[in-house]
Formats: sequence, C-alpha cells, structure tokens
Amino acid sequence: MPQLTVWAVHLLTASGAGLALVAAVAAANDSWQLVFLCLGIAFIIDGVDGPLARWAHVKERLPWFDGSALDFVVDYTNYVFIPAYVVAESGLISEPFATICGIVIAIVGALYFADKRMKTAEHSFRGFPAVWNAVVYLLMIYRPGELITVALVASFAVLTFLPAEFVHPVRVVRLRSLTLAVTLAWAVLSVLALVADLQPGPIVWVAFLAASAYLGVIGIVLQLTRRRP
Repeated sequence: MPQLTVWAVHLLTASGAGLALVAAVAAANDSWQLVFLCLGIAFIIDGVDGPLARWAHVKERLPWFDGSALDFVVDYTNYVFIPAYVVAESGLISEPFATICGIVIAIVGALYFADKRMKTAEHSFRGFPAVWNAVVYLLMIYRPGELITVALVASFAVLTFLPAEFVHPVRVVRLRSLTLAVTLAWAVLSVLALVADLQPGPIVWVAFLAASAYLGVIGIVLQLTRRRP
C-alpha cells in the first residue's frame, strides 16, 4: 500500500482541526448552523478514521507518527473546546456564568481525555464521555433557560468523575439492536434539526428529545441491571 494512503488517513483526521477553526469563526459571528455543521462533519470523520487507519495499517507503516495523539487533540477541540466556546458566547447563559461554565467544560473535558479508565469491560464509557458537542447542540435547540442550563452543565461535569456508565452506541452488547436503531434515529433527527436552523418542528422536537434521553440513560440502566458474578 503506498505511503500516500497512510498520510491520507492522518490528513483526514487532522482535517477535524480545520473544521474546528471554521466552527470557532462561525461561533464568533453567531452562525450556529454552520458551527454545528462543522462539528457534525468532524463527528463523522472521527467515526470513520479509526477503521480506515486499521485498514491501512498506519501503525505498522508509519510507526514514528502517533495517530492516537493526533486523534485526541482533534477530538478534544471538537468535542470539548468549541462547545465550551459556544456556551461562553452564545447567550445561553448570562455573564459571568457563561464564561465560568465554558471554563468548567474545557477543564473537565481535558481531564476526562487523560483518564485511561474511561472504557469498561462491556465497552461502555465510565463517567460522562465528554460529548459536550452533543450536549451543547441540544441546549442550543431546546434552550431550557439559564438556571436549568447551568444545572445541566454542572451535572454533566460531576458525572464525568462518577462511575456511572454511558453506552457506546456501536459497541454495546445488551439491547444492541434497539440502541443502534435509536442511534440511527438520533443521527437523522439531528440532521433535520440542523436543516431547520436549530428550530425543528414539533415532531422532530419531541422525537429528538426522546432519542437523546434514551442514549443518555440506557448505559446507567444496563449498569444497574447487570448480573453480578
């Protein structure tokens, strides 16, 4: 396999950093639809670059280049830092709480990415898995009010350090078919909400909230109902 293919995979991963910059510029101009379009594309790239890297045998063909480190840098930027910036700049929360919440997200997310215990034996995430991009997207759509927004940010920040489990929507074992179906529905509904400029109609509004709630709690439900040896 040509060395160019290996570099193409790494370039695909690195392109997420470029998307993060576009998202930051868009956020500075209150172009929220473009912000979450960039974050959504980055999310898709993050889902495909791993399998592509394994297919291309990038570790064997380019052993001196750390693709995992590159992936962590890009993921932190798109999953944590840009959402933190959106919270600080979007008007969801008044100052000084907006900046404080943004700082909390940035710091807590950085700590989570350094935690080597984030994955469980059942391929779940231990603690809230720093998917602040999804949380902030939901906050921008539903705009629950300042007090609830602050409470939600604080709650997810605390959950980052608790042993509560959050499901991996692809690698889940129990209720796999249902969870995959809800994940697919969530993806479709998120696109419909984006096309509607973050103001979806009532059907999408309710369905998207229900799918998000399922994905948010099903990991804890599976954890509590796990058979003990």
